[in-house]
Amino acid sequence: MYDVGAFRVDSDIKTRVTPLEDLKIPARMGQDCLVTIYSSDARQFGKRHVLGRQALTIGRGSDNTLMLENDSVSRSHCRIEQRGSSFFVCDLGSTNGTYVNDDLVTESQLRRGDQVKVGDTILKYLSGSDIEAQYHETIYRMTIVDGLTGVNNKRFLMETLEKEIPRARRHQRPLSFLMFDIDHFKLVNDNYGHLAGDFVLKDLAQLVKARLRPDDIIGRYGGEEFAVLLPETTLEGSAAIAEELRKMIDDHRFEFEQEIIDVSVSIGCAQLADDFDVARFIKLADENLYRAKRGGRNQVVF
Repeated sequence: MYDVGAFRVDSDIKTRVTPLEDLKIPARMGQDCLVTIYSSDARQFGKRHVLGRQALTIGRGSDNTLMLENDSVSRSHCRIEQRGSSFFVCDLGSTNGTYVNDDLVTESQLRRGDQVKVGDTILKYLSGSDIEAQYHETIYRMTIVDGLTGVNNKRFLMETLEKEIPRARRHQRPLSFLMFDIDHFKLVNDNYGHLAGDFVLKDLAQLVKARLRPDDIIGRYGGEEFAVLLPETTLEGSAAIAEELRKMIDDHRFEFEQEIIDVSVSIGCAQLADDFDVARFIKLADENLYRAKRGGRNQVVF
């Protein structure tokens, strides 16, 4: 008998974003800019900040060019300044540091596609060649990829399920679905800070993505919860993959700023049945995830 857990299919706008591959398109000059691709403030998504000869300052204080109202951002956090034809990001002695492509920097030259992280906000640097194409591609990718973790977002997962379920039935092939979340994730944020929590989410997502097969789909479902769609995989096969992922995460060394963070996950598995729609398919995996959590966490239930 399954205990019914909470069932969530509402979209989580905080998980939008993305890595953006360079486009093979003819070059024409435009104004260099930063685009907000991730933020806890949904109003910031997609905002473009043009760069020029006057330095762009970023911080919590109202005197900054770009003001970010977040406790992890210092009053004067960093600035972007032009030197010759290049732009550099310079940290201003911030408490939590400035990151470029996950590297803590005091000063760094920006290159096309670089991601600058200030607190919980991620800004993508777009260079002057074909700015409009880059910008619109970035905005499109924000709708299907989670900018923090670099994996697909909930919207993409739901759209893929809508396509894969009828395909599996048409070809009479099994289809399985995993839902997992990080055990006691709130303690990670409370004990190590939200930047450490962001690091764990990204490191874990990329760890799982690297293990999956080319046709498997991983997405961030919301918060610390992830989902994996496994085409042509039976329930027993999905349980074996889930157990391998659980053990891999449990054994992995999550280290942030010389702090070792213990991380484990609970996983629920489900296989598509004849009478399942998208909602019922997700609900069964979700119920099994909650059984795993109630059963002591760091385990797989199917």
